[in-house]
Amino acid sequence: MNRVPTKTYFLTGLFLLSGLSVFAQSARKYSNDYLTLGVGARAFGMSNSVIASTDDVTSGYWNPAGLTQQEDKLQLSFMHSNYQGGIANYDYIGLSTKVKENAALSFSMVRLGVDNIPNTLDLIRNGQINYDRVTSFSAVDYGFYVSYAQLALKEGLSIGGSAKIVHRKGGDFATAWGFGIDLGARYETKNNWSFAAMGRDITTTFNAWKYTFTDAEIDVLQSTGNEVPINSLELTLPTLILGAAKKIDIKEDFSLLTEVNVDFTTDGRRNTLLKSNIFSGSPHMGIEAGYKNIIYLRGGIGNFQEVKNDVVIGEEIVDNEVRNIYGTNWTFMPNIGLGLNLKQITIDYALTDVSNQSAAQYSHVFSIRAAVNPTGH
Repeated sequence: MNRVPTKTYFLTGLFLLSGLSVFAQSARKYSNDYLTLGVGARAFGMSNSVIASTDDVTSGYWNPAGLTQQEDKLQLSFMHSNYQGGIANYDYIGLSTKVKENAALSFSMVRLGVDNIPNTLDLIRNGQINYDRVTSFSAVDYGFYVSYAQLALKEGLSIGGSAKIVHRKGGDFATAWGFGIDLGARYETKNNWSFAAMGRDITTTFNAWKYTFTDAEIDVLQSTGNEVPINSLELTLPTLILGAAKKIDIKEDFSLLTEVNVDFTTDGRRNTLLKSNIFSGSPHMGIEAGYKNIIYLRGGIGNFQEVKNDVVIGEEIVDNEVRNIYGTNWTFMPNIGLGLNLKQITIDYALTDVSNQSAAQYSHVFSIRAAVNPTGH
């Protein structure tokens, strides 16, 4: 078999196990962050700025209130994307249906997974190295959504909610189950303005972590200076997303949709454009140009972050040592996308971080949506 240096295997396994213990703390920043990645290539192409304009099966994730705008009797959607150079796979599947003229129901699932991770806990036994004892495991995160939406009594107003089950698993060592609630509202005016509010994890989503290690695995962790994780509870604090969208029809064949969203998190100061010690705000916007409701060209910008650069702007003394102080600059992530609507089948593509402006790596995102009893869009 092809061999990787012993040190590489050993550190890989220990690093991943140590990371699991970090997740299992209460009310941590970026908890369950995989559930904020997004679904659907249309949304990615618009930098996830869609809570006020979403009107299809993906609304079950973005804003359940948008399900009432679905014109088809039944919709089914799939999405696939790779992250970190193909190391992580991110997938989505959704199903939605009109249960009444003024109400809709949807079921969704997202999965983020890293497979074939080397498990080196049993690599060294009695001072002897044996690569045949190196196994592999997967670190997988799931999110299951059941969403319902209905038109409100006030004309133009829709409300909706999602119950979600969280399941996270790290090989045979760690597993977590959790539950949360999302609520959304959308108001559409007669002059093609849409306003929306989306509350994620409004009741504070929890994950109950359980760890299982053999005595031999515990000995390896302790002998290498690693903390042995214990069963614990992880909390995800609420997030509020506000959005506004405007659609303009240009003659008969062309349309232009613009949308701006701001995500307000409540888990403390983050590296975002707006921030305080209590909450942080991350603005992002998207645009979609359409031709005959068949071909769409999309663009978006978001993920503004302040990062250090290589410019030395001063010095400071730390522990009797002189250290350089480096300047900072703001980065952002520009995205683009394409869409093709063939009535029964809609195909979307997005390319994120187009010009490599942010610290994130670019990703290709593909999604497809099928409709039963399509009415066209």
